[in-house]
Amino acid sequence: MNEKILVAGVGMIPFTKPGKSKSYDEMAEDAVRLALADANIDFSEIGQAYAGYVFGESCSGQAGLYRVGLTGVPIINVNNNCSTGSSALFLARQAIKAGAVDVALAVGFEMMLPGAPAGAWTDRKAPSFQLEQNVKAIQGWQENAPPAAQFFGGAGIEYQKKYGMKNETFAQVSVKARRHAKANPMAVFRDPITLEDVLNSPTLYGPITRLQCCPPTCGAAAAIVVSADYAKKKGLKRTVTIAGQGIATDTQSFAEAKSMMSMVGYDMTRLASERAYKMAGIGPDDVDVVELHDCFTANEIISQEALGLVPEGGSEKFILDGQNTYGGRLVVNPSGGLLAKGHPLGATGLAQITELVTQLRGEGGERQVSGAKVGLQHNVGLGGACVVTLLSV
Repeated sequence: MNEKILVAGVGMIPFTKPGKSKSYDEMAEDAVRLALADANIDFSEIGQAYAGYVFGESCSGQAGLYRVGLTGVPIINVNNNCSTGSSALFLARQAIKAGAVDVALAVGFEMMLPGAPAGAWTDRKAPSFQLEQNVKAIQGWQENAPPAAQFFGGAGIEYQKKYGMKNETFAQVSVKARRHAKANPMAVFRDPITLEDVLNSPTLYGPITRLQCCPPTCGAAAAIVVSADYAKKKGLKRTVTIAGQGIATDTQSFAEAKSMMSMVGYDMTRLASERAYKMAGIGPDDVDVVELHDCFTANEIISQEALGLVPEGGSEKFILDGQNTYGGRLVVNPSGGLLAKGHPLGATGLAQITELVTQLRGEGGERQVSGAKVGLQHNVGLGGACVVTLLSV
């Protein structure tokens, strides 16, 4: 089964702040219809569908896809925390790779409430209980700080202790994200911000200030995945190849509870990327454009190193030299990333795929990365799972 697996179509709706969106099922419908139109494929041709969301009732995927058509298609609901959308794509690719179907759909959507995400249940332990215990053992716990800010802020502190990065360099990541998002009509935050704006916003934990964390967001995105034989038979010309894909969960370092960088996915990212590179037969030096999981500025910094895109400890020079933006070695998050585009948990991974497919087709408009041939997508969910996807043309 060495046949290529292709992305034939993508669709995404503009992301919004909580309370400003349509209902989750309507958002899912809109994204799927856009992807179907982009691929020039009818919904009746979908052999399997994977619907990803984090906050929602069981079978929410059916609620969205029934609005598109009642075809009897198998619909599998997926919840893998912030890596949900990418996990849905992973399953869609596997279904085609296995020869089960020729066309599969992955859709992700989310309706979020304002403020830091909270668990839905109070009568049982949260799935993150072990993570929280580990964090307490490593750095203690602050009851007045948002948990996610403590996780990623703690990773930022660890990185600073290892490599001496200045607070200002963390803040530069947010400035870059807004600058990129200015050209993205799908992004929530498109107004530029200055280094002073970021540094003067309220401190949440360690080097992380309020303007260095992603906003709660509502939105949806989708991708149509097909076999090469199907694409040839249908004469599909705008396809992008899934050259490699890796998924990983936490390693033994998580159980040993010694590193905040490990707690937030550094080791999962390293392992998933190694699997993706091996499948694709390429390395990090071949990547032209990246959509990575910048839920906090610290995570962009540690993730680009875990992905092998930057040498360990090399992120400060990489950022200050402008190597992470247009005119540099590679463009990181041309969409504006989670920091500026927004982070509707179930939709994020597929929104990243949508951006990369757009870039590799040369359809990025003002934010087009010149000559982009290989794109890397990175999506991590604490709890945990990490997906890395390599796309090529």
